[in-house]
Amino acid sequence: MPKTEKNPITETREPKDFESALKELETLVFDMEDGGLSLEDSLAAYKRGMELSAYCQKKLEDAELQIKVLENGVLKDYIPRGRDGNPRTGNPKIGDNENA
Repeated sequence: MPKTEKNPITETREPKDFESALKELETLVFDMEDGGLSLEDSLAAYKRGMELSAYCQKKLEDAELQIKVLENGVLKDYIPRGRDGNPRTGNPKIGDNENA
């Protein structure tokens, strides 16, 4: 029985995590932009890319929901804080002392 090669573009599998999904998506985009794929492989890459995009979007939505739960249902703006725990004001310049 002849061994069939698996085409990584057409494989549908759940990514290990967000980072690996994003890396695979970036690779697919690069391959498609390079123009070396056949029409069939381009369509398969597009389909896989859409699956990965949906996976990443879901993971980001889940993370946002988790943050909302941690913030009692309100997604608050990120406020950078200094070493003392107080909110920073302005944009400190390199070499400026935070506590000055």
